[in-house]
Amino acid sequence: MFLDLNLILGLLIGFGSLIAAFILEGGSPGALLAITAAMIVFGGTIGATLIGLRREEVLNIPRLLKVAFREKPLDLNETINAIVNYAVLARKEGFVRLEKELDGVKDDFLRTALQLVVDGTDPEQTRNVLEQYIYATSERHHSGISLFEAAGGYAPTMGIIGTVMGLVHVLSNLSTPDKLGPSIAMAFIATLYGVSSANLLWLPIATKLKNKDARERLYQEMILEGVLALQAGKNPTLIRNTLAAFLAPGKERAGAGKEEREVSDGAGPQGRARQQG
Repeated sequence: MFLDLNLILGLLIGFGSLIAAFILEGGSPGALLAITAAMIVFGGTIGATLIGLRREEVLNIPRLLKVAFREKPLDLNETINAIVNYAVLARKEGFVRLEKELDGVKDDFLRTALQLVVDGTDPEQTRNVLEQYIYATSERHHSGISLFEAAGGYAPTMGIIGTVMGLVHVLSNLSTPDKLGPSIAMAFIATLYGVSSANLLWLPIATKLKNKDARERLYQEMILEGVLALQAGKNPTLIRNTLAAFLAPGKERAGAGKEEREVSDGAGPQGRARQQG
């Protein structure tokens, strides 16, 4: 696992561009700092979001942030090679031979799928179990996505509330005209905080989680089809060609025939599947 540089770079460019444009227009960076506005917007947004969550969802927030800011490589080509090699082993030595490979499989979903095959589970039942696994995983992901989408919806409203509160304070001090300008400017900082945090923080994180969920779902569906083909005893070359449909155009790598050579040399596919994300 490593940091998701796209997310970090996007946040830096987004907020950096706003601040840089403000400075180029002659503004002072210090003018953008307003503790009370931050308390109203961020405190109100977090509070409103927490109201709709269950306790376990609240405790899951740190993990969601970790998922958003860290990238787990899902190498489909490597996983295809592993599945094809497992198919070769199964055709030569039977499904029981795959049990020796399970300890080296880091990916939980692939290990679960192979274990079902080793245990002699009915193919239809294997499909049902794995599809339920995919569905449950996606539902957990969508729960986290909705959390950040909710925060993105509340933040602009909290910004408006902060601005209205600031204007109420301004109108109560009309007897001091020399302070009206700075007070009004400070009031609108809340709206700036609300709109910018929604569109540069909360909603982009939700989009990032959506994209990661879609990639992981595709990865798991590829494993599902590959393992079912393996269980059906299909030709390893046919399995490779079938799974190649899950790859983006131009991402195919030469590998056909390599599995036969590796098995004959005693080099199994153990440990080739990468951990999912």
